[in-house]
Amino acid sequence: MGRVLVTGSAGFIGQVLMPLLAERGWDAVGLDADYYDGCDLAGFSVTPTAIRKDIREVGPADLASFDAVIHLAGLSNDPVGDLDRELTLDINLKASVRLAEMARAAGVKRFVFSSSCSVYGARSSAPVTEDDPLEPLTAYAVSKVATEQEVSKLATADFCPVFLRNATVYGASARLRLDLVVNNLVGWAHTSGAIRITSDGSPWRPLIHVADVSAAFAAALEAPAERVSNQSMNIGTDEQNYTVRQIAEMVHEAMPEATITFSDNPPADNRSYRVDFSKARRLMPEFKPSWSLAAGIVQLRDAYLGSGLSQAEFDGDRYTRLKRIQSLLASGDLDSQLRRVPVPA
Repeated sequence: MGRVLVTGSAGFIGQVLMPLLAERGWDAVGLDADYYDGCDLAGFSVTPTAIRKDIREVGPADLASFDAVIHLAGLSNDPVGDLDRELTLDINLKASVRLAEMARAAGVKRFVFSSSCSVYGARSSAPVTEDDPLEPLTAYAVSKVATEQEVSKLATADFCPVFLRNATVYGASARLRLDLVVNNLVGWAHTSGAIRITSDGSPWRPLIHVADVSAAFAAALEAPAERVSNQSMNIGTDEQNYTVRQIAEMVHEAMPEATITFSDNPPADNRSYRVDFSKARRLMPEFKPSWSLAAGIVQLRDAYLGSGLSQAEFDGDRYTRLKRIQSLLASGDLDSQLRRVPVPA
């Protein structure tokens, strides 16, 4: 197929995507800052990082001889993004645009960017499409909107950017995340016997399994350029628009010994939206999601059982992005700009 550089290869999606690309015949090379080195879920194989580098430190030489780039790297969710708004924009926006500029200059033909359905903000009406106004509510979502807009300007007949607006991802990975709604609710049920909802349960969440979102990146890599060049596509399935309460009820069905609980004074959660996914089906008919939420919940339940996930691990910094970064800052492994502190020789 060719050579593809995958930034963020050591993360939650990257660890599922890398072996998939290899299976499809790609020479996939991973680049990652390795914030989550050692945070592996027992029973899962880890694909090692070929290039250990901060995305802000990538240079033209790192992009030589690649046919494509899949750009996953960045501060990965709203809580981490809110840690430092300017730092979020520096990593998620400025470094992403710079990477795309260098990729085009190096002769890379395709640049697939991992965006997010969070760009739509709070909507109470019909499912949103790619043509609806973007109303990002957080620094993380703002960075995704701005990156799409800036990288879009780089499109040419020889440089094909593609923007995948992912639904909320769930499922098991070697680099598990417990700060995602489905993974979190199953984790609560497994470790405490309670399915804990911290909102009133009414916000809508569009969902997609990590294996399916990885398949979408592969499809975006391989689809004819005339179909997907400079296109933004929502990635998910229409059947998997759920409220948080509905997700909790499905977790209870798979784990009936766990009870659903609500916070006494839940904070307001404005991040609520349903999403239309028909454009991706039209432009990438090869992309055929295969996972249901029910099957994903069972996969997570079995993965937690098989790995022996404990309450201490659930509460700790191993599988939660904000806690991990705060731990690395406290230990001095990261400086205030979230750059790796070199180990003395």
